Amino acid sequence: MKVLVANLGSTSFKYRLFEMSAGEEQVLAEGGYERVEDYGAVITDALETMEKSGAVSSRDDIGAVGFKTVLGRNLSGCVDADEKVLDALEGFAEVAPAHNPAYAAGIRQFREILPSARAVALFETAFYQWMPEAATRYAVPEAWHKAGIRRYGFHGASHKFIAERSAELLGREDVAAAARGLYQNGPVDVDQPLRVISCHLGGSSSVTGIRNGAAIGTSMGFSPQSGLPQNNRVGDLDSGAIPYASKALGLSMAEIERQLTKESGLIGVSGVSNDLREVKKAHDAGDPKARLAVDVLVHETRRWASSFLFPLGGLDAFTFTAGIGENNPWLRSAVCEGLEEFGVKIDDERNNSCKGVEGEISTPDSKVKVHVIPANEELVLAREVFRKLTSN
Repeated sequence: MKVLVANLGSTSFKYRLFEMSAGEEQVLAEGGYERVEDYGAVITDALETMEKSGAVSSRDDIGAVGFKTVLGRNLSGCVDADEKVLDALEGFAEVAPAHNPAYAAGIRQFREILPSARAVALFETAFYQWMPEAATRYAVPEAWHKAGIRRYGFHGASHKFIAERSAELLGREDVAAAARGLYQNGPVDVDQPLRVISCHLGGSSSVTGIRNGAAIGTSMGFSPQSGLPQNNRVGDLDSGAIPYASKALGLSMAEIERQLTKESGLIGVSGVSNDLREVKKAHDAGDPKARLAVDVLVHETRRWASSFLFPLGGLDAFTFTAGIGENNPWLRSAVCEGLEEFGVKIDDERNNSCKGVEGEISTPDSKVKVHVIPANEELVLAREVFRKLTSN
C-alpha cells in the first residue's frame, strides 16, 4: 500500500510517499514547498511530480493520505479525517493557530483532489490519551475543565517512535510490540517494566515519561506554547504574569500573546537568535545573555526529566531526539551532568562522535542506557495509517 504523509504548515507543505506492507517500509518520494499561498496548487504539483518520477503510475495508486494533526477539540487518536476531524481542528484553531487552520484546509483540498485515497489523521495528542487523569488535569474550575482546558501533550509521533525504538535497542521486544500496537490495543502490562525518559529537543521541545511503551506524563500542556522554553515561545509561565504585564507595560492581550509566542524562548532570553547554533556561538564568545539562555534550556530540560522519576519508579533509558538533541553533544553532556548517582554515565568519546545518527552514548557500566535516536515522525504516521487501514 502506498501511503502519502502530508506535513502542513501555515505557509509550507512537505510530503513523503511510503510503500508499506507487513514486511516493507520504503520511501518512494519526498519533497516540499515554502511560502505556500494555494494548497490546492502545490498538492496537484506534488502529485504530478510523483507521477513523472515514476513513484506512482497514477495518483490513484495512493491508498491513503496521513495527516500529523496537532490538536482537536474533544477528539484525539488515529482516526479517519472526516467532518468530525475538521470540526475538532476548527474548534481549537485559536489554541494552535499555526497548525490547525492549515491542516483543515489541506485535508479539504486532498479530499477534493485525491478522492480515491483514504484520509487519516493522527493527532499529536494521541500518544498521551492513556496518561493518568491526575497527569492531565489542571487545578481549574470544573467549567474550565469541561471547556477542554487540560494537559494534552504534543510531539506525540516523535515520542512514540522513541517508545518503540528504545525498547528494540534494549532487547525488549515485548515492550516494542506493546508500543507498536498502542493505538489499537491501549497500554499493555508486561512482566518487567521498561521506564524511559524521552527528550525531544528542537525548535520546539518537550520531555515525556514513558512506561512500557505508553506515556505517563509530558512537559507540554494545553497548547504548544507550554513546557520547555522553545525557540521563540515562552514555555511555562505563571498565569499571574499576564495581567501584571498588561498593566505594568501597557500591553494588550493580543500584544502579550504575540510577544510570548514570537519574542520569547531562546531569542527572548539571549537577544541573539531563536537558533540555538547562533546562541551557542555567542555563548562561547562570552555573551552573558546567551549563556543564560543556554542555562535556562538545560535547567528546564533537567527539571522536567527529573519530574518523571517518581511516577516511573526508576529509569532504564534516557533518550535524546530531534534536531537539537541529535546534533549537540555538549547539550547532552550538560543535561546529564552529575547524574552518576542516578545511574547515568556518559561516555565522552561516544557522545562527541554521535551527531545526527543513532547511537548509545552511555558507558558500558551505566545502569541507565543513554541513546541518541533520530526522529522519524513521518514513518510513525505511515505505520499508524497502514495499521489502521489493515486492521479494519
